[in-house]
Amino acid sequence: MRHSPLYAGLRLASLSAVGIVSSPLLQAAEPAKLEEVVVWATQVRASSVDLGEDAITIRQADHISDLLRTIPGVDVGGAHSLNQRITIRSLGDRDLRVSIDGANQNTYMYHHMGNLQIHADILKSVDIDVGTNSVIDGGLGGAVRFETKDARHLLREGKRYGMRVQGSYDDNSGSGYSATAYGQITDTVDALAYYHHLDRDNYKVGGGEIKDNNGQEIPGTDGKVKGLKGDLDDTLLKLGWDFAPDQRLQLSYEAYKDKGDYSYRPDMGLATDIAIGDNLGLPLTYPTEFRRDTLVLKYELQWGGHSTLDASVFGNKSTLSRDESAINAIWPEDPGHVEGKAQNTGFGLLGTSDLQARVRHQLTYGTDTIEYQTEYKPDGSVLSQENATSSAIFVQDRMEFSHGLALIPGLRYEYYDIDSAVVDNDYSAVTGALAGEWAATDKVLVKLSGTQLFQGPEISEVFIGAGYYATPNPGIDEESGYNSELSLAYEDAILGADRFSAGFTLFRTEIDNYIYEYADAPADIGGSWQDNVGDMKIDGGESYIGYDIGALRTLLTYSVSDSKLSANAEYASLNGARLDREQGNTWSLNADYLLEQLNLTLHTDVLWVEKLGAGLDLDGASLDNSKDGFTVVNVSARWTPPSYPGLALTVGADNLLDEYYASQSSRTGLSFHPRFGELQLTDYEPGRNVKATVSYEF
Repeated sequence: MRHSPLYAGLRLASLSAVGIVSSPLLQAAEPAKLEEVVVWATQVRASSVDLGEDAITIRQADHISDLLRTIPGVDVGGAHSLNQRITIRSLGDRDLRVSIDGANQNTYMYHHMGNLQIHADILKSVDIDVGTNSVIDGGLGGAVRFETKDARHLLREGKRYGMRVQGSYDDNSGSGYSATAYGQITDTVDALAYYHHLDRDNYKVGGGEIKDNNGQEIPGTDGKVKGLKGDLDDTLLKLGWDFAPDQRLQLSYEAYKDKGDYSYRPDMGLATDIAIGDNLGLPLTYPTEFRRDTLVLKYELQWGGHSTLDASVFGNKSTLSRDESAINAIWPEDPGHVEGKAQNTGFGLLGTSDLQARVRHQLTYGTDTIEYQTEYKPDGSVLSQENATSSAIFVQDRMEFSHGLALIPGLRYEYYDIDSAVVDNDYSAVTGALAGEWAATDKVLVKLSGTQLFQGPEISEVFIGAGYYATPNPGIDEESGYNSELSLAYEDAILGADRFSAGFTLFRTEIDNYIYEYADAPADIGGSWQDNVGDMKIDGGESYIGYDIGALRTLLTYSVSDSKLSANAEYASLNGARLDREQGNTWSLNADYLLEQLNLTLHTDVLWVEKLGAGLDLDGASLDNSKDGFTVVNVSARWTPPSYPGLALTVGADNLLDEYYASQSSRTGLSFHPRFGELQLTDYEPGRNVKATVSYEF
């Protein structure tokens, strides 16, 4: 049963009344800092919940979903290595600001894959803003900032050099290894070299059978998802120079390559690929390669005792290529080799200043510019190109008054220029944000915020033409809107706990002139096009409760999100439609226990997602777009033998109960095609997967 936002709010409030977990809202004196979760050189910080130290140390993450799925309001859809799709409050990654080491990653490569390609092992930290709540990042739904490892944070105290090697084996998904060397070359120069290789295999789904909507095994399947087998290689080189006591330069280069015989549609289920391939006489898999090269130069400055300045210049190039000679053999007019390339280059500057006066001011200010360039190259010849440029300048002030009160206003000016097959135009807006905080006591904090939104129409999908086949729509408008939030946080050592904490956030996101990529074009044009179809409203909230006592840490979270489109008159058939990435009410439970005398940590996490009933949506399955609920249990244990410093042994099992499921943020449901018939679209996740990892640092 689906409940109203009012019911959700009451439910969240009741959870916090009985509950447990620290909120970053309690950190009123340090608003830019979020609570940290320490994993081997990886920290996960989220504005919607405090996970606590060591909460994900032993998950053996080999997919971004392993790190982020238990954060309320956040999900990662897509089981294929090419299809990691971050979703925040039902909004996909194209509506978020995503960066790696400050380099923008928002690139619409291919509608059958996600916009983020990175492996969890390389990460030093992940910062997530659940919702757009300030003028610093822009975007519609929030921001995700990935930072990769560097030598300074890996070196042990008193050491100038170090190395780490790791090997892993998963009985249902593949195996891999990594090696890292890092050191302080001189007193002012440090360096890191990292390499990771992963052999991905085709995995079995839960229960060992791929079934249709009637529960019958689909002919031609054996329970194993084909089209996943491939190799992933990730190389990172970093060089840092502290050329003055308060100044630093850092140059980093990352080369990420994912190559294999992959399915034509990485986001869709095996049954769909079989149905289409058999009908057309085409193979199930195609030689495919994705490559991302990222170069970043950073400058850090501390000045005046109370100010910092970070500047970065970056270039990020993504290339997706596929051998389609099998298609060319049947239809010679089609290319035998397809390649799409997207390049983001840009500059960012972020400064902070702490001004002490009668009223304390903490200023955050900066600017960023991103240039997007894409090209489509069938058989080596450039057929189409598009480009766009986004520039912004912003300032935010946190003013702290007496009695625990703080006011946080902000302004952002953004200019966006696009030259694409759909539209050649420029857009600009001044947006504002205002938040108020009240620390009622040293244990309770209340926050109310509102932020205006702005986003221009994006350039076309790269891999199917970079606009070559797109329908022009010169009258398309930018998206705008408003995000408002109310949060409450509590923390104290009560009920026998060392730390007892609770918090909830209620939100409403309104997006005016919402852009739908597959809107029905007017009759005189025909087909579909990209257009503003109406106003989208998203209501919901996140809650978290936790109880820590002695060696036991527990965390319970809940999130809900309901979206609804108020369609324009010409798109009346879409009125009331929800976002396709919406998911049912979601609960997660994390528990960690440390056996200190044995140097052994035990962990379990459980994810419950309630069923989402059928209903009108945007871009969902045409026959049955309901989404099955599921329960996934993961367990693991990590041992660090005291007699072998630096050695760590980790074992565990993901999906311990062998659940047959798919993330509700992935492609799901049953559709009908006039030529291929019924298509089972669901992108099922791996079944039970026993994992083991050995690492050694020296």
